[in-house]
Amino acid sequence: MEEQLVVFNLAGESYGINIAAVESIIKMQTITQLPQAPYYVKGVTNLRGAVLPVIDLRIRFGLQAQELTRQTRIIIVTMGTLKVGVVVDAVSEVLRVQEEAVEPLPQLVSTVNSAFLKGIVRLEDRLIILLELGKVLDFQEQQSMAALA
Repeated sequence: MEEQLVVFNLAGESYGINIAAVESIIKMQTITQLPQAPYYVKGVTNLRGAVLPVIDLRIRFGLQAQELTRQTRIIIVTMGTLKVGVVVDAVSEVLRVQEEAVEPLPQLVSTVNSAFLKGIVRLEDRLIILLELGKVLDFQEQQSMAALA
């Protein structure tokens, strides 16, 4: 069986998400900051008349913040029942991978804090970290994000 992934970069690493969860990929646009928002929420943005919360995946994953570049993108995704913008360093490709190319995470990496990691895609020349978007935010966090929109 084959899976289609949108591959993006964060802090020099490649991550993949199932293309079915991606609505669109847009260039960086104006984000309005909100007071008292969770630490990983950049704010909200207006996309075709809809107000969407925007999270910074670097911050959410505990990585160092980075200046925005011309390659920075917002991926509009569905997380559980929530539509949200996710800021990434760059989107590199759409990739088809065979099911046998996806390996489970090593046990040392599998913790409660890494529940959003689905596995590792092993290609000839690189590894891609496969994300389970619905688990990047827990239920309570998804509820508070829904309230922002």
